[in-house]
Amino acid sequence: MADPRFFSSSGSFTLGELAEITGSDPSGGVDPGHHYTDVAALDRAGPDEVSFLDNKLYFDAFRESRAGLCLVRPEHADQAPSSMALLLSDDPYRAYAKVARAFYPLPRPTPGIHPSAFVDDSASLGQGCQIEPGAVIGAKAELGNNCVIGSNAVIGPGVVLGDETRLGPGASISCALVGAHTIIHDGARVGQDGFGFAMGSEGHLKVPQLGRVIIGDDVEIGSNTTIDRGAGPDTVIGDGCRIDNLVQIAHNVQMGRGCVIVAQVGISGSTRLDDFVIIGGQAGLTGHLHLGAGAKVAANSGVMRDIGPGEAVGGSPALPVREWHRQTIAISRLAKGKVKKSD
Repeated sequence: MADPRFFSSSGSFTLGELAEITGSDPSGGVDPGHHYTDVAALDRAGPDEVSFLDNKLYFDAFRESRAGLCLVRPEHADQAPSSMALLLSDDPYRAYAKVARAFYPLPRPTPGIHPSAFVDDSASLGQGCQIEPGAVIGAKAELGNNCVIGSNAVIGPGVVLGDETRLGPGASISCALVGAHTIIHDGARVGQDGFGFAMGSEGHLKVPQLGRVIIGDDVEIGSNTTIDRGAGPDTVIGDGCRIDNLVQIAHNVQMGRGCVIVAQVGISGSTRLDDFVIIGGQAGLTGHLHLGAGAKVAANSGVMRDIGPGEAVGGSPALPVREWHRQTIAISRLAKGKVKKSD
């Protein structure tokens, strides 16, 4: 059970309601009117709680679980305890996400402006916005309806936030246009200068960064991530992207829809990611690259060339993933003295 000091449950749901929420099929003989009060892990759930199985590593926990209801793939249903009701789904983890969101939706804003916040007279706030202590909203900024601005967050002049966008405590955003239903977590920095200067023996001359950051709808940006504004063209983050904590996105980077960027990734300037690119943690990309739709980059990789649509790469410098694995195996064998010397 989630700690009620931090998380507020929206109440119980019947099995029938949960089946409708998830689009899952109840197993035979279950009571659609039975109420469930919370979600929990397999090894902690009780008879009135909901859990899920989506990984074969947890079969033992599944067989021994006391959960009253479990989301599971149809082919694994025969391994459930006899006391457990089931909702059958081809994607139990996604179905569980829908259940957990039903029990624990994002809290609605508490409309109002805290007395210690500063909102410029020329700024425009939509209905139902929550402005927390110490927040600053600059001149001619525009906030949509039901936005939440965390304590000590700073919104620069002219920034636009769409409806129901949330800016976490201590975050700052400037020179940016942000869509609706976007979450920017604590301490993130969006819209600061890009790393642009003309090098020379007489000194490095700063180049004005005159672009913006354009962020789409339903984007999530992790804590302490930094996204530089463009140098002239804009930096663009497409709809539905998920960006983890401690990521650096440089000026002029363009990301398509649904990209997933894991923690500590660095993307150099003017690199373009098409839709649904996935980049593993601590990978680094040099500038002016193009990653095709659905490309995948393994963690800790160093990418120095374009990657085609659907291509998976790994290593440093990054290679097609199968070639990378072959090289890793060969090096391991060489280190163990198992490689035969050629004649």
